[in-house]
Amino acid sequence: MAQCVQSVQEFVQDSFVPMVAVLCSEEAERVTRKNNLNFAELLRPFCRLTSEGHIRDPSNQLQVVKNLRICVNNLVTSPTTTSTSLSPAQRQLLSDVVSSCQPQESAVTNVVMAGDYELNFSVTTPWFEAYRENFLQSMPASDHEFLNHYLACLLVVSSTEAAPVEQFLKLSQEQHRIQHSGEYTNPKWFIPNTLKYYVLLHDMCEGDEQRADVVYEDMKQKYGSQGCYLLKMNSRTFSANVDEQIPDPWSQYLHKNNLHNQFPHNPCTSNEMSSSLEGHPLQLDSSMANLHNLSAVHTDLKKGAKDSNSPACAAGSHGACLTLNDHDYIRQFIQEFTFRGLLPHIEKTIRQLNDQLVSRKGLSRSLFTATKKWFGGGKAPEKSISEPKSTCGLLYPPEAPELQIRKMADLCLLVQHYDLAYSCYHTAKKDFLSDQAMLYAAGALEMAAVSAFLQGGASRPYPAHYMDTAIQTYRDVCKNMVLAERCALLSAEILKSQGKYSEAATLLIKMTSEDSDLRSALLLEQAAHCFINMRNPMVRKFAFHMILSGHRFSKAGQRRHALRCYCQAMQVYKERGWSLAEDHINFTIGRQSFTLRQPEEAVTAFRQILINDSRQTAKQQGAFLREYLYVYKSVLGGNEVSLPQLPLPCIHSSATRVYFGHERRLAEGEKQAATHVSLDQEFDQDLSAMWCHLEEQLVASANGGVVPVNFQPTQCCLNSQTDNLRHPLAVVEEPIIVEVTFRNPLKVSLALSSLSLLWRFTVDGSSSSKEMTEETITNEETSAVGVGNMNKYALRNCDLFSPFRNHMDFLLFTDQQTLDLMVRGKQDLNILGPRLNLTKEDKMSVRHGPDRRLNPIITAPMPLMEVFFLQFPTALLCGEIRKAYVEFCNVSGVALCGLRVVSTHAAFFTFGSQATTPLSPTSAENCSPYKTVATPLQRASEATESLVSADDFRQPSGVIEIPIDGSILQPGQSTQLPLWLRGPDQEGVHEINFLFYYESAEKGLKISHRVLRHTVFICASRSLSIQASACRSSVPPHHCLDEKGSSGTLVFIDVENINTNEGGVREFHIVQVSSSSQHWRLHKYINPNKDKECKLGSRERAKLCFRATRCKPSEGTFSEKTNPIKTQESQGSVPTENRSSDLTDIAKECSELDLNIIVIWKAYVVEDNKQLILEGQLHVALQTIGKEATSLTAKEVPQEMVLLKFKSDLPPPVILPSAEFCQLIKTNLHYPETCTHPFVQESTCFFNITLLFVSSSPESLEVHSSFAWVGQSQYKLQLKPKEVLCLTLQACFLQAGVYNLNTPRVFAKPSEQSIMCETSQQTATPALIVISNA
Repeated sequence: MAQCVQSVQEFVQDSFVPMVAVLCSEEAERVTRKNNLNFAELLRPFCRLTSEGHIRDPSNQLQVVKNLRICVNNLVTSPTTTSTSLSPAQRQLLSDVVSSCQPQESAVTNVVMAGDYELNFSVTTPWFEAYRENFLQSMPASDHEFLNHYLACLLVVSSTEAAPVEQFLKLSQEQHRIQHSGEYTNPKWFIPNTLKYYVLLHDMCEGDEQRADVVYEDMKQKYGSQGCYLLKMNSRTFSANVDEQIPDPWSQYLHKNNLHNQFPHNPCTSNEMSSSLEGHPLQLDSSMANLHNLSAVHTDLKKGAKDSNSPACAAGSHGACLTLNDHDYIRQFIQEFTFRGLLPHIEKTIRQLNDQLVSRKGLSRSLFTATKKWFGGGKAPEKSISEPKSTCGLLYPPEAPELQIRKMADLCLLVQHYDLAYSCYHTAKKDFLSDQAMLYAAGALEMAAVSAFLQGGASRPYPAHYMDTAIQTYRDVCKNMVLAERCALLSAEILKSQGKYSEAATLLIKMTSEDSDLRSALLLEQAAHCFINMRNPMVRKFAFHMILSGHRFSKAGQRRHALRCYCQAMQVYKERGWSLAEDHINFTIGRQSFTLRQPEEAVTAFRQILINDSRQTAKQQGAFLREYLYVYKSVLGGNEVSLPQLPLPCIHSSATRVYFGHERRLAEGEKQAATHVSLDQEFDQDLSAMWCHLEEQLVASANGGVVPVNFQPTQCCLNSQTDNLRHPLAVVEEPIIVEVTFRNPLKVSLALSSLSLLWRFTVDGSSSSKEMTEETITNEETSAVGVGNMNKYALRNCDLFSPFRNHMDFLLFTDQQTLDLMVRGKQDLNILGPRLNLTKEDKMSVRHGPDRRLNPIITAPMPLMEVFFLQFPTALLCGEIRKAYVEFCNVSGVALCGLRVVSTHAAFFTFGSQATTPLSPTSAENCSPYKTVATPLQRASEATESLVSADDFRQPSGVIEIPIDGSILQPGQSTQLPLWLRGPDQEGVHEINFLFYYESAEKGLKISHRVLRHTVFICASRSLSIQASACRSSVPPHHCLDEKGSSGTLVFIDVENINTNEGGVREFHIVQVSSSSQHWRLHKYINPNKDKECKLGSRERAKLCFRATRCKPSEGTFSEKTNPIKTQESQGSVPTENRSSDLTDIAKECSELDLNIIVIWKAYVVEDNKQLILEGQLHVALQTIGKEATSLTAKEVPQEMVLLKFKSDLPPPVILPSAEFCQLIKTNLHYPETCTHPFVQESTCFFNITLLFVSSSPESLEVHSSFAWVGQSQYKLQLKPKEVLCLTLQACFLQAGVYNLNTPRVFAKPSEQSIMCETSQQTATPALIVISNA
């Protein structure tokens, strides 16, 4: 349970206090009414004693009475009987008590940390304490207990009476008549001999003080000094001390009396209520005993009528005629009455009751029970035999011994003698249970438990089971929920003080029922506080019971308390995945807030329902949406100047994309516009890095090969993955396109209309800002836009016409409508930057960096170029050369220059001009890239040769300067250039990216350059496959046809048509084979078919053989088989002149070739019954002798996984000589091709063969030769650098046939390397000899 202002002991003790009645004369009532109070109300703030009292128990032991409080009420008679429930008027007054007590904003709150929950709620519940206090004060005086019976009666007479003593006698007689006549069942009196205390009230402003003293002396003579008192009051006059501030201690006690004035919508309709409940907030119905009212009543003693005009209800302050001394007089009067009158009277009564009980102890229980009937001590009425024993209809007569024990126990409880009280309650409990008087037994059990708890420090534990039994008996057997509720309130507080929160919560929950929503709501709330105050807080149970309490509060009409309970429970359910519960709570909070005229809170609650991912049905979501729109519209009203925020549709702020510049122009006829950047393209990090790298190349080329330090890549479209730390740059008079991503979390459709983009412009250098919230720039005029689950809608055309710096805060302005409801509002585009994670503070908290994609800087005008492509193909054959056109247009008002382009495929294109690429006679439909030139007449097998400069062999740069006339493109000007394209060597779809670069003719601008992107996809189909290899020539130098006398190399080219009739290709013609190399030239074409043209059909293959010879080191050659090619450049590199002495370099130098082969072809294509001629060229680079090269790119084979080895490796094997050492020596055999020998006459044929050794190494070599021929079989020779040595061998043939003479094995090594082993040298091609029989 929540914390209370009082301690548990004080609360239980103050629940049961001595009751004192008040009877006033009419004159005495007039005197007290001057202070806007009646006499009972006048005494109420002073009824708690500040000093200790003492009594002696029956055993003559002194008992201390501490902090005693008495209850003083006006004597009101009522013929009503006891009832077990509250009347509607009483329930309404209890409800008003709870309604009037609301949590204050400055109230102390408690923060509970339970797991990952952090709950903040009020520590105290003053509304519950107020309800409990008023409920306990409203308890009727019952016959089964005497705690609410009057012990004494104050008879009050004014000193201004003509005969005060006679007036006292009348009041005494009236009290006696009320108590003993039997006409009234209420009020009830504790004992027949009620204490009467005579009070003479003297008004210091009106009465004669001497006369009052005389009358008081007469009273003391007649009633004794302990039975009367002279109370002086009203010492203050209104004319004197007007400015003196006197405290008002009555306001806190009388505040509840005016509740019906604070709630005019709930007026009291009962005449009895208006007359008797002015001082007390509660009154039971007509069947219950009269309550101990605190209202000021002018009593007609003979008729029992009450004055309905209570001074407590009058306006004005209380105690206006009283001074501080008068307060002390009243406090002293209460103390004198209690210590000298009330406590001695109670002590005397306890002794009398104890003596009566002791005198009967000698009798046995059975005899005592049997003789009760004889002496009139029997029960009346007797129970019927057929009546069940569990009934609570059994009543004891007032003289019954059981009731005398109960009286004694109640008196001991009232004067804090808890030990004796517990003994008496325990004894009475046994008697009641034996008689099956369940109502009496339950009362004894309840008070026995209270006495045991209040003993304090005693060894007797609190008997909680007594309370449980009493509650069950009250509720189930006696059907008295009022007594059961009182018992539950007491027991719950006691259990809470002992830390038994679980038991207290269980008890409170059991007391909830359908007969009282207010009681159930309050008890459920206290049960929730019990769950949260446990050692291990039960957070979800706390929230669940808070929801139940809020529901019952709502049914009881307590909307504010219901709203508070739901808000406290929301702390547990919020963002925990309890979506349905969260929706219910938010919906209830919204409804309650709107009813309580808190529309802002209602809108916030309904907003949470809509923005969360709800799992409600579409029908329920539609109901939520209608409620929200209704509340929202009522909040907005007709004020549309400051539009509030709309919760729907949800905006993914981080997904907002901002595009700077014009949208790409679509294709115009045959023209194809550059793709550039558009909102339709998805962002790719790898592509962005590629474009950035290309832009760096362009910037470096424009700045002398150096990238500036302040270089920032161009970002036309900003999103969540781009670098948004810097302000983007936008050009004046160019649009800014903002794409906003909407999401509708509901299952019902939303209709959006009049979407506008709001922005704020700030001029650089000025302090004032200009907000354009009224002038919105609309992207499209649409009446409604349907938003589904995920739709994107770009808000575009936000044109800015000022070349100043501008921070733009974009907002979304929409009309939102559903059914017949339409509201207007806005949504902010607040974008969080990336989360910071650098410092410790960043890691410990959630911090975000800036995101400035919506804060551009507007710069001066810049040129804007558009690029168009004409006749640009989408499919090419591998190596095919095609002509297209590119057009550059300056669509801005600023001249541009420095036009450059870079591509990811530099070999894919080159620019040309009309003068250098005329139409070819052999290609009528296409412009031929080749030019036919006249050459001197050569032999068919000889190749022509062209010399080129060394500069033409440089590696081409990736950046190409575009050759436009004058290098400047004026505003509105356009130019068109031819663009030569060559199909990729690898088949498939290829993505080729172009990046065009241009600058403004005006320098010093904030934007140094601009770029334009273009991406094309080329589908390359298979054409020819070329495989080439080279080997040493076997022709000796003196037989070589090379005039320069250098040794030659044989080049074998294998050409295969791998096209499977794709694109209608019929056949390929090999037009020309060329060499573009600094080191080699094609010398002779070895063609068995002489000059027959090489044609290849589908899957056909041709093998070409050429002899290549070295060029002079000072010149490069460009040789070809037939016609020269004009535009092809070499990709070779100049070899180094410094020869290394390292053996590996020497060996590599012997095998290096560096020969580039170009194969030019024509393809005849049939398309639409029309024959076309396609031209192209393929390249093969031969780098090493004996190693085959191909025009097709080899596919990468993934490396196989190698298993881990846990054992040590074996010793490394002997490293064999590298393959480069196999090319140290060339060998040739010289012999006649045919020989005729008469094997019949001579069976053996001896033949001399010459073996020629040619050294290819700059070092001296040692040569060993071994073979199985006749004659000497092994030779050891030494060759000097570049030396040619001849060795004559003799072979023996036994019969005719074809023999391979190239079988000798030659081993060589450098002569200076004595340690190195000899290496077997590669032999030439097979040497065949034909031996014929003569």
